[in-house]
Amino acid sequence: MKRRDFLKASLVASAAAVGTSLSAGATGQPIDNRKVAKLAFPEKKPLITYSDRPPLLETPREAFAHAITPNDEFFVRWHMPEIPTFIDVETYRIKINGLVENELSISLAELKRDYEQVEVTSVLQCGGNSRSAFQPVAGGIQWGSGAMGCAKWKGVRLKDLLNRAGIKKGAHWIGFNGSETAAYYETPNFVREMQLDELDDYVIVAYEMNGEDLPYLNGFPVRLVIPGHYSDSWVKMLSNITVTKDYEKLFFMDVAYRVPDNSCECETPEEKYKTTKPITTMNVKSVIGYPTNNTVVAHNSHVVVRGVAFDDGHGIRDVLISTDGGKSWKTAILKDADRYAFREFRFAYKPTTYGKVTIMAKAINRLGAEQPFAHEVKWNHGGYKYNGIDSVTIEVI
Repeated sequence: MKRRDFLKASLVASAAAVGTSLSAGATGQPIDNRKVAKLAFPEKKPLITYSDRPPLLETPREAFAHAITPNDEFFVRWHMPEIPTFIDVETYRIKINGLVENELSISLAELKRDYEQVEVTSVLQCGGNSRSAFQPVAGGIQWGSGAMGCAKWKGVRLKDLLNRAGIKKGAHWIGFNGSETAAYYETPNFVREMQLDELDDYVIVAYEMNGEDLPYLNGFPVRLVIPGHYSDSWVKMLSNITVTKDYEKLFFMDVAYRVPDNSCECETPEEKYKTTKPITTMNVKSVIGYPTNNTVVAHNSHVVVRGVAFDDGHGIRDVLISTDGGKSWKTAILKDADRYAFREFRFAYKPTTYGKVTIMAKAINRLGAEQPFAHEVKWNHGGYKYNGIDSVTIEVI
């Protein structure tokens, strides 16, 4: 399909395909019984669909049995309903302005030709992933566990672009804007900022995902990649980079995507904590990709539990598996992985009892941080950063 025809295609998959209640389950686990849509968005397989304008698509659990998430199964999260229906790759430019010596207008051809090309394997995760597990219900899209994915991103270091522009003395902040716009003119643009001293060699402007052009719905033609950080900062269809001296007040920095500014990042449903801070780096998390809920297995058969674990880049040290409600834990086998990528785990399990069995997975990173039990996860009004121990319930016959 030609890029110009992308949004002319029928985006008929709709939120009605969810097909289940949007309230949290009694177990404190993310809702995991939604059906994938019958029809697919362009460049995607049928996915769990919450909205078609803006597109909001969730990856099914079974995709997380492997370390790399295929492009056509990768989740989609847009904030604004107006996404360009036509992008001309010949005229598309990334502009760099503000406190720089030389303002730049970089074409895609120049991006690929005039700078060192690098590749980073990294998890992309929405800050509201697994929000449906919070009890009581927190505001926002009631994602299950599939508002995340891991890909190999190829592009150019943001530092190299800024060095070419020449940062002026006194500059401290960088603002990023993309091409999505609101339907109502008073709605603020989706602009994000980061401090210059947060930059490292892993932050890139990417034009490829898993060896292919970025899918349209994942930010074609270029997007920002900030490994270890939640996806709200990974601006899609990146069009403008502005260097400033001072922090600019922005809705999507000062109001949205914030948690209480206290040690637990928590508050009560009855009263909001007075001071807040933006969500930034991800906490430790694991998700079981196989078996999925309601999988039927034979008694005394050989089952290989598979899944992925990750954090903000410190690295996963262990993944532990329990089949007795968390009374005892056994160590899973981990595959090697880059620091910001999914670390795949496997665990050999032989069911010796009949009936329902719940399999639990708990990740621990190299700093000793570990996933808490679901009832220990601290609540916040935005429903951000849920990372309770993951579980699936199977039937042994």
